[in-house]
This record gives sequence, structure tokens and C-alpha cells, in this order.
Amino acid sequence: MHLIRGLHNLKKLSGCALTIGNFDGVHSGHQEIIRRLTGKAKELGVPSVVISFSVTPQTFFGRPKARLSNFRDKHILLESLGVDKHLLIRFNKTFSETSANSFIEKIIVEQLNARYCLIGDDFRFGKGRLGDFSLLEKYAKLSDFSANKLGDIRIKGQRVSSSAIRSCLALGEFDNAEQLLGRPYSISGLIAHGAKQGRTIGFPTINIGIRRNLSPVLGVFAVLVEINSVTYYGVCNVGKRPTVGGEKNLLEVFLFDFDQEVYGEHATVTFKCRVREEKKFASFDELKAQIAEDVKSAKRFFNI
Repeated sequence: MHLIRGLHNLKKLSGCALTIGNFDGVHSGHQEIIRRLTGKAKELGVPSVVISFSVTPQTFFGRPKARLSNFRDKHILLESLGVDKHLLIRFNKTFSETSANSFIEKIIVEQLNARYCLIGDDFRFGKGRLGDFSLLEKYAKLSDFSANKLGDIRIKGQRVSSSAIRSCLALGEFDNAEQLLGRPYSISGLIAHGAKQGRTIGFPTINIGIRRNLSPVLGVFAVLVEINSVTYYGVCNVGKRPTVGGEKNLLEVFLFDFDQEVYGEHATVTFKCRVREEKKFASFDELKAQIAEDVKSAKRFFNI
């Protein structure tokens, strides 16, 4: 899949099938959009193009939400679904002032030369969020491309959405989240050096740089961790570590029966069961005792 970073790197296309959105998590609803898009692209003999944003509109306007996937994972997921081109637009002040009409005229019609455009039924675009499917459909009739929208995707009666998945994750409902996502929920990243305080109480951890102030999961969890194609059992803490005065969210995992140097390696942490909420302890001895109980709880869940 060809990644195009920014409109300034976009060369005029001779045609494409297009969809637009944040695609956070690339959940089951997104996957259905992509399946229909790639099918239509093959039918028309043109590349499929997904437009997403490197800073979400919500974050730009001061309403950030916990992300379900980082950029790397989103890009890989889109590629796995057969998307040909991924246009990543930086949502900044200049772009935020682009009118819906100009977005269609300058980008969809002139630069991308879209022959087909598919969006979710609730998608809005352009300054003031004034662009919707009816406007897109109007331009489609004038500019010789077809437009379509996808209604709600429901699983067991529940509408699939990133917000619904965040709610499931916040409640520790990982089975429900997995159904809506179309896969188990995970966080991936590079293993980084930490403060190494865990090893002082007998629980050395690996630390994943999650690079986010907001996380859809907070607390202690039983997890599976894949490193170099090998999967390990573990117990994970996501939070600020109040016992040691932490100020930003970190992801730390204690892996069972593990003693390797893996700094700089890529790890994927899959969340299976919520063990407890994060809390502040009066001493390291209390923290150590609680972690020992957390390990027992996780091992009981995994039946090991």
C-alpha cells in the first residue's frame, strides 16, 4: 500500500475509488466500508484510496478521545484489507478552514479524480462540518462520479462505532469489544527503558511507549504479549503509577517466566481480562503484595 503523507505529496490520479474518515481502530464497520470500496475499485479498474488524518479533527478542536489504534497499526490494518493508497492529511488550521465545497472540488474531483466515493452515513466534512452525503451526491451528479453511503453496521443489535468500543474497553468488556472490533483489542509499540523500579520489588517489567495522554484502558489486566513471534503470558498495568508519583500514562507488563533483554523490540499487548483498577499504595511493600495477588489472578484466568 502506498502511503501519501500530505496533500503536497499527492500527484493527480487518473481515477480512484475513495473513502474518508478517521478509521480509528479499523473496526468491523470500517472493515465493511473497505470491503465494499476495494470491490468497487476492482470493478472500475482503479486504485482504492483511503483518506485519514494525522491529527483527528476532535483533537485539533480540543476534544480529544482515547485512540483505539496508533498510526502504524491503522496503516497495517488498512493494508491487510487490500487498500491501494492511504492519503494522510494533517488536520491543521489551514485545512480546518477548507469549505466542504472546496474539499470536494479541489481534492476529490481535481486531484483524486474520484470515480466512486463511499462514506459512512454520519460522516461530516469541511469547515463547520457542513459537508454531508447530500452535498457529495449533488457534486457526484455534476462531476461524473458515483457516491454511496453505508448505513449502521450492527452486531447482536449493537451499533458498531469507535465510541461503543471505548465504552466496552473502559468497563473491561473485552469479549464485546472484540466482537465490535473484529479482533482482540491490543496496544503495540517499542519496548523502552523505564525507571526499573519493578525489579527492585521482584517484578521487572517491560515498558511500551504508548505516546498518548488518553488511553481507552486503565488499570491492571491479564494480557498476552507477542515479541519476535513468540507469545507470553503476563499482567499489565496501564496508568500513571500513583504509588511512585507518576504523571503520565505508561504501559508496563510483568511477563511470567521471562528473562530476556528485549529493549527496542516491537511488542503487541493483547488485553484479555481486567484484574482491578489502578490504586495508590502506602508503601512499596503493599504494592509488591498486591502485584503478587494480581499475578495469581491472571494465572487463574489463563489456567496456568
